[in-house]
Amino acid sequence: MRDPAEESSGVRVGGDAYGGVRLNARRATRASKSARVRRRRLAVAGSLSGLVLMGSCASWALPNYAAGRIGKVDAGVTGSEPRGAMNILVVGVDKRDNLTRRQQNLLKLGRESGQRTDTMMVVHLSEDHSKVTVVSLPRDTWVTIPGKGQHKINSAYQFGGAKLAVKTVQNVTGLTINHYVEVNVLGFIDVVDSLGGVSVCTPVPINDPKTALTLQPGTYKLDGVKALAFARTRATARSDLDRIDRQQQVLSALLGQALSTGTLTNPAKLTSLVNSTLQTLTVDDALADDLLGLAGQLKDVSTDDVSFATVPIADPDYKTPTGESAVLWNTAAAKELFRRIAADEPLTKPAAKTPKPTPSTSKSSAPKLTVPPERIAIRVLNGTGITGRGAATKADLLSVGFQVPSDPGNTATPDYEKTVIRYGPGRRDSALTVSAALPGAELREVTTIGNRIEVIRGRQYGGVKKVTVKPETPATTGPSATPVPSAKTATENICKP
Repeated sequence: MRDPAEESSGVRVGGDAYGGVRLNARRATRASKSARVRRRRLAVAGSLSGLVLMGSCASWALPNYAAGRIGKVDAGVTGSEPRGAMNILVVGVDKRDNLTRRQQNLLKLGRESGQRTDTMMVVHLSEDHSKVTVVSLPRDTWVTIPGKGQHKINSAYQFGGAKLAVKTVQNVTGLTINHYVEVNVLGFIDVVDSLGGVSVCTPVPINDPKTALTLQPGTYKLDGVKALAFARTRATARSDLDRIDRQQQVLSALLGQALSTGTLTNPAKLTSLVNSTLQTLTVDDALADDLLGLAGQLKDVSTDDVSFATVPIADPDYKTPTGESAVLWNTAAAKELFRRIAADEPLTKPAAKTPKPTPSTSKSSAPKLTVPPERIAIRVLNGTGITGRGAATKADLLSVGFQVPSDPGNTATPDYEKTVIRYGPGRRDSALTVSAALPGAELREVTTIGNRIEVIRGRQYGGVKKVTVKPETPATTGPSATPVPSAKTATENICKP
């Protein structure tokens, strides 16, 4: 039988459910001689172990953790190889069922339950996964939904969930959809807040009682709730098409925020971002098992490597046979856009370096005009709220030779200070002629108006002047031409201070 004194003099160094392991006093005395050395070694070993554990979390624990938290859905997609070009359909769904009354009141959502398709995007990864192209599909696009007839494209999800949404997008774009991602847009709030907010800018005032969002032209740092309102409001001239521009701006800003603040290299920030993101996602079965693996392949992508585009529009105010207001694509331009994506061709070119000005080139000269007024059809919108200004502008443009085939309309909000010339992709040459005829007007390319040219009459209006043009070559930028797909990088979308 052991002496209790000897038993108590032992040093406990480990144990489990079956009891401890002890050293006798003699061994303990010998061990104590090198205690300081071992403590130093332990500190070093502990630091190295911490690094190993962090690496283990990235390579084993985090993927398993992520796979357990991401929702899964059978979307009927083809799947993809780990490498190679791929197309992902991203659908933003408005899920309100689990919101408290306080949250619904804060977000101005009302008490309706259920879920609605709020956003649809096709995300294309290049073959080497070094480039990302995001194409927004206007939710009011008038299409044929398999088995359901003609409806707005966002109805596909309501009729048949993920599978029918994928099938509809494949039919209308001609692309093969490899993966499906469903995002609860209301969870977007936590993602923004985990990044410390997001900076956005608006060139026009926004006053939306539905979302309680009021902004004057300028740049703002928004929290999650206000950022969601900014991305969802349609209280501007182009309604849902302007909203697409804002959504692309917010996504670009979020990407820039994550990269610039070191979120992806900071374990605490990354954990917060991952937790916020995972709880918003539902993906196809194959992607659920390797979502973080795919994300890891994109770790070197910068905001210069991510491009945003919108399907070219022929008619943003199409009246359907059922009396609805919908959007019609420019068929030829949309076909060219998706052909380039299928062929893995980039939509943007590397940014060219700006040459230093020289004495002979430092002064800008007026651009050369190539399209005469009589070849240009213009739509006039009154942005002042003052009756008769649109009609007067139409008369002025007709007097100097432009075509104005339709009656003037009104913008959604009468808040335009400056007169604005908006033009679609491929119409810059024509827009320059209009700009020369309207001194002081702001020239603005808008990808969501198809191949149109619009003049929005603002409070500042200097009248028109006659422009004479002698085209050197036959005009190829008229309404019958196919516009070149237009896109902007995330870097270009981010607001400059």
